[in-house]
Amino acid sequence: MKIGELAQRTGVPIDTVRYYERQGLLPEPERQPSGYRRYQSADVLRLSFVRRAKALGFTLEEIRELLALSSHRENDMGSLKAAAEQKLAGVEAKLAELTRIRDGLRTLIKACPGHGALGACPILHALNEDAA
Repeated sequence: MKIGELAQRTGVPIDTVRYYERQGLLPEPERQPSGYRRYQSADVLRLSFVRRAKALGFTLEEIRELLALSSHRENDMGSLKAAAEQKLAGVEAKLAELTRIRDGLRTLIKACPGHGALGACPILHALNEDAA
């Protein structure tokens, strides 16, 4: 199949397919005599894996590691689980940070009457406190 069909079957833009090839996430495809790339069904599976891992928040480097781990099917699944647990811990830390930010913003917004002199704005005062 050509790159357009691969892109369509996986929901990944053509430019992204080429980028993933340059990054080593997809193997260099065979070339037809015309120069067109020729992909196999294994490339659809691999690109779908990359897309799903990316959707779960894995970086390209982490995906490269997951692909390396998954290529050794005879190995124990513990290393793959550990990678997923590490990613989950990172996501939970980000969620905690975002929750803290949200709560802080809510507090500031509630404290601000939304009218009057800007010099009396509690949001502005809170932001200036950190600079002092």
